[in-house]
Amino acid sequence: MVEKINSFIHQYNNYNTTIHPVVREQLSPKSINYTSNNNVNNSIPFGQTTPNTEIRTQLSGKEEKKKYTDITSQLDKNSRKVLETLLKNGILLNNKSGDNSTVLDNLHKIITEPRAQGLDNIGILKDTIATIAYPYLITQQFGNIPENYKQAAIQANGQGNPNDINVKQSGTCVAASTEFKLAKQMPAEFARFAQELSSPKLSVQKNIKLENLADNTLNGVWLLNAFDIPFEMKDYSNASLSFAPDKNAIVRAQIQTVDKDPYERTPLDVLMQSTFMQIGSQQSYNSITDKRAGKFNQNDKGLIEFEKTFTESVVFDKNILSVTYQTVDENARLIGYETDLNTMKKHLTDALNMGENIIIGYTQTDANNIIINGHEITIVGYKQEKDGKLTFICNDTDDDVSKPIEYSEDFLLPKIHHAALPKEVVESDMDIVPNWVEGIAMYKEMKAQSTNNRAVA
Repeated sequence: MVEKINSFIHQYNNYNTTIHPVVREQLSPKSINYTSNNNVNNSIPFGQTTPNTEIRTQLSGKEEKKKYTDITSQLDKNSRKVLETLLKNGILLNNKSGDNSTVLDNLHKIITEPRAQGLDNIGILKDTIATIAYPYLITQQFGNIPENYKQAAIQANGQGNPNDINVKQSGTCVAASTEFKLAKQMPAEFARFAQELSSPKLSVQKNIKLENLADNTLNGVWLLNAFDIPFEMKDYSNASLSFAPDKNAIVRAQIQTVDKDPYERTPLDVLMQSTFMQIGSQQSYNSITDKRAGKFNQNDKGLIEFEKTFTESVVFDKNILSVTYQTVDENARLIGYETDLNTMKKHLTDALNMGENIIIGYTQTDANNIIINGHEITIVGYKQEKDGKLTFICNDTDDDVSKPIEYSEDFLLPKIHHAALPKEVVESDMDIVPNWVEGIAMYKEMKAQSTNNRAVA
């Protein structure tokens, strides 16, 4: 894998030189259910450093030097080269994490402290380094279950259909896109998540500001309770949340530790994606079957737009708005757009120029404009062509291509159903209903329907 990373890094350095100068500094090396598939400095070839934070590229003091030596002693030559590049580019000592720990700090814990049962310290270490160095390696592809693990998987699934353990089409595109964005924009926080989620406790704490969820504390608390997130109030404005993968994720992670094929998820991917699916599905996800329950979605695969926005808001502790661009009637027919495509394009480029990676949901329609499919991908940059039009640079976790892909604006913009954008990017152009308002309305409507159904019965 490391040889592949080094090759990709070389390709990405060359690729990056083609980016429009405006964007180059920002880019570094369902309703609709999205279930069928689901920025910084130009001197940095991959990953992202912290904006407006001093970039450190040299180890300081005996403690950091010892940690670096301890890690490199467990790596082969190629892995050491990738780690050295992370140091030279300021990523290894990046400390934009929930507890101000650096990437180096968390890599050291991974290699020196116990991992959860069935997980390998060196394996998790290499996966974490590789993913931070080149997030395009992240995939949502489930692996097959070997014969010696099938009985354990069936038992973990309880009374469910034994055939459900053979997942052919993953519904974790939202979770995989969230994992990608975390690795690319916040490498230190990604490393902290990797360390904590693969530890024996199989969980990670996240401190958030409730104002990033709702207009006041009570509504923020309502959202946390609605999503069944374990939390503790730190004061009136802040809360400490507990994130964890579902109980069956460890079985999948153990399988991928010993039986991972090319283009399948790593054990780390399993734990990350399960955790984000748990957050969005109200703690109802099952890694064995890739199915979920929960109160907001009647479909048993994937996450809906409301759930996706909540997940992204708490993981990144940001006031994220899900901007719906497509107008869809009750028959799932695409009938128009909430704004013109130029305004949509402005929203996307403004966010990219701020250093944001944008998770979008796009749709596919039939000849009658009926939406037949949806998927989540991440826009990471753009470049301007000779004709003045833009080409958007994207990442797709379900295309078996471990590198950026490009879509012209004429192709991509009409297909965008929604985009997760910072509030300040869109508030002057569109009247967006906040996520928590939609959630409360949706909950009340579903509760009323449930009450009516019981009364009829």
